[in-house]
Amino acid sequence: MNTPVNPESSAAIPSLKPGADAWALGIAGLLPFVAGAAGLWLLPPEWGGLAALALLTYAAVIVSFLGGIHWGLAMPMTPTRRGLLIWGVLPSLLAWAGMLLNSVWGLLLMAASLLLCYIVDCKIYRPLRLGGWLGLRALLTFVAVLSCLAGAAAFLAQG
Repeated sequence: MNTPVNPESSAAIPSLKPGADAWALGIAGLLPFVAGAAGLWLLPPEWGGLAALALLTYAAVIVSFLGGIHWGLAMPMTPTRRGLLIWGVLPSLLAWAGMLLNSVWGLLLMAASLLLCYIVDCKIYRPLRLGGWLGLRALLTFVAVLSCLAGAAAFLAQG
């Protein structure tokens, strides 16, 4: 049965929270971020291009994924919230732009995009009873942003 979602009527209902599987999978999803950033610092310079591409590509995929969540949130709503659909596309466009830039600027754009996605989620999740997910999102965003910044810094340090 399709039930219309009305965020304003759910104030008294407790927030949904991620379970152990979501935490484990979320943390596992950080491995490419950490490995890419570490690779840029620790691997020989001839491997730097591959490590940068791996980190930038994965960050772009995750930014796109974070936008896509908003389409999933909008789909069961009656009427559909246009703002969720619009926002759902913007992270993918930012990710695409990041892939067109060089590694330093691309990683900086992905760091900013990840942070922007978290800020938007903080505003949108709570009224939808998803505020309980923000703790996990904060941790994942922190590590992902730090990894992108560390990767960009490795390029700058190499001159």
